[in-house]
Amino acid sequence: MTDKEIQFDHALQYCNLPTVALVGRPNVGKSTLFNRMLHRRRAITDPTPGVTRDPIEEQAFIAGKPLRLVDTGGFKFDRDSGLDSLVVKRTLQTIKNTDLIVLLLEAGELTAEDEEFISILRPLWSKLIAAVNKTEGGRREGEAWNVLQYGFEELFFISAEHGDRVDELEAAIVSRLDFSAVEPIVKEVETIALAILGKPNTGKSTLANRLTESEASIVSSAPGTTRDVIEGEFRYKDKAFKVLDTAGIRRKSRVTENIEYYSVNRAVKALDKADIMFLLIDAQEGLTEQDKKIAALACAKGRGIILALNKWDTMPKIKNTLTAVKDKIHFFFGQMEYAPIVPVCAIDGTGVDELLETAIRLYGQLCRRVDTSVLNKALYRWLEEYPPPQGPKTRFKVKYAVQVSVNPVKFVFFVSRPAAVSEAYRAYLSNKIREELGYPQIPIEVEIRPSRREKSN
Repeated sequence: MTDKEIQFDHALQYCNLPTVALVGRPNVGKSTLFNRMLHRRRAITDPTPGVTRDPIEEQAFIAGKPLRLVDTGGFKFDRDSGLDSLVVKRTLQTIKNTDLIVLLLEAGELTAEDEEFISILRPLWSKLIAAVNKTEGGRREGEAWNVLQYGFEELFFISAEHGDRVDELEAAIVSRLDFSAVEPIVKEVETIALAILGKPNTGKSTLANRLTESEASIVSSAPGTTRDVIEGEFRYKDKAFKVLDTAGIRRKSRVTENIEYYSVNRAVKALDKADIMFLLIDAQEGLTEQDKKIAALACAKGRGIILALNKWDTMPKIKNTLTAVKDKIHFFFGQMEYAPIVPVCAIDGTGVDELLETAIRLYGQLCRRVDTSVLNKALYRWLEEYPPPQGPKTRFKVKYAVQVSVNPVKFVFFVSRPAAVSEAYRAYLSNKIREELGYPQIPIEVEIRPSRREKSN
């Protein structure tokens, strides 16, 4: 069967995909085109040059065909920092391993950056397509033809922002690729999704690269290096994992740039796709108020939370150091006492196995379901051990309970007077569920509802 005869399902994920990289200097519209081809806003776009740093990869359906689309960092001629050099290096590494390169240019006279990049791409000419962006409605198209002097056999005049003639570019991309080896991914096991969150420069990207055994995330001492959510996959002891490396989250009062605002929003939204959050904490700095807020976000979404004390190798080599650090965290953050604390060193991998073993254990708790009869048998005993108040304004009766969801774990208790149930009694029920029903290290939600009889009255 030829690839022309293959019918691809947009709802499936595929392997052996041909890869297409979008490249060019900063601010020519690569991320805008990337989002246009995905039909959703995945990459952060902003007029500020150099927004994209790490390559962002996604499966995209182009002209009915699935492919791996990569948005790369901009190629800069003048590299003001070591981070600029890292971005360019990663871009050059990416294009060597792709099946097709889409070079995005801007209408008008080409810059020195464009010319240098074109020179670098000469050896890869056979797998290159050139497109001139920002020519909506034919704007500056006459000037754009000057680009042909650099030896391009074909040019596509497009507007990534408005969608002009992007379909023609997509058709050309598909015509240059081989889809014969593409196959649907058959998931034999569940995938555990891990989101790595924390303040800037705590080592999130270093840990992500350690887990995936790759350099998917650029690592730099400069805070705020990661901007988009970078995804990777790996296996550990026959279990499949997906890791989401996110931007560092600072206090809201310090977030002044639009780019950082979107980065932080993406980081928080990564929790929606995660099962478990690794909250990376600088071991020397210790738990901060910002860490507490990040943990609260994950708790509200019912995600498993592991407090990962990174850079543990820098801590004093004293016998009870870890015990002292744990006690201090529990003292200042008592409401998260159930969350495991694991010391790690992302650079050399110390503690990473324990981190993953803990994640597997938490995932088992997140997916645990308790039979209703077992739950209510335990409930009757809890009510005998600590009966509800009997005052005229505080009296209520707990009729029965059910578990309504897993991952996140949620229980509903039906009572005679929901308004009379105090937070203390709700906490008592939550703690009993954790202690006796197999949820010792994850957040659980307890909802109080009126019993059926009370509803009808």
